[in-house]
Amino acid sequence: MSTNNKNKRIRPRKKSRFKLLHQYYSYTGFYAFVKDSLKKVSWPIAIFILILWLIHEFVLNFNDLFTTIVETYNPLSILAVFFASESILGLIPPEIFIAWAGKTTTPWIYLALLASLSYLGGILSFLMGRYLYKIPSVHDYLEVKMSKHITMIRKWGGFLIVVGALLPIPFAMTSIAAGLIHYKFRNYLLFGLLRFLRFFLYGLFIFNVF
Repeated sequence: MSTNNKNKRIRPRKKSRFKLLHQYYSYTGFYAFVKDSLKKVSWPIAIFILILWLIHEFVLNFNDLFTTIVETYNPLSILAVFFASESILGLIPPEIFIAWAGKTTTPWIYLALLASLSYLGGILSFLMGRYLYKIPSVHDYLEVKMSKHITMIRKWGGFLIVVGALLPIPFAMTSIAAGLIHYKFRNYLLFGLLRFLRFFLYGLFIFNVF
């Protein structure tokens, strides 16, 4: 057997890009961070869902509530409240507004509007982060409060934005952090599009429940 054939046999195979990324995220602790974040939010989400179920069963029928809201309030006002929430820390769960959309005459159109407003709200939060970065006192405050998010985004980039877009983590906070560290705006816009996927999947579930 020739020497060239021996070299070909013992030459190690190159690892795929996916395997290399998997190793990188494993070694740097990304998966552990996501797991820890999900643990922290899982209990509040579970409690929130339980409270909603108890209220629906024993206090107030959500079907009647959302029907009343649709008949009473201007849709533009509700969309404006949602946009404000998605632009400032994302304090109101989007699922409430998705449930509201399910009671309108054109639920999928309103769901598309909600997803678009959430995406635009994230962009506004991103730009807000960039402007806040220029204010020393505000920048120092956010660096302390959101230091873990900022450190993770600096280390893992777009993957964490994907997590923020898809999972029940306030997307606005992740967006502000991305703006603070001057993450590439083009990449942010690309990864943030997964926000539409989340709303579509939640719509499929919530529209069948309420």
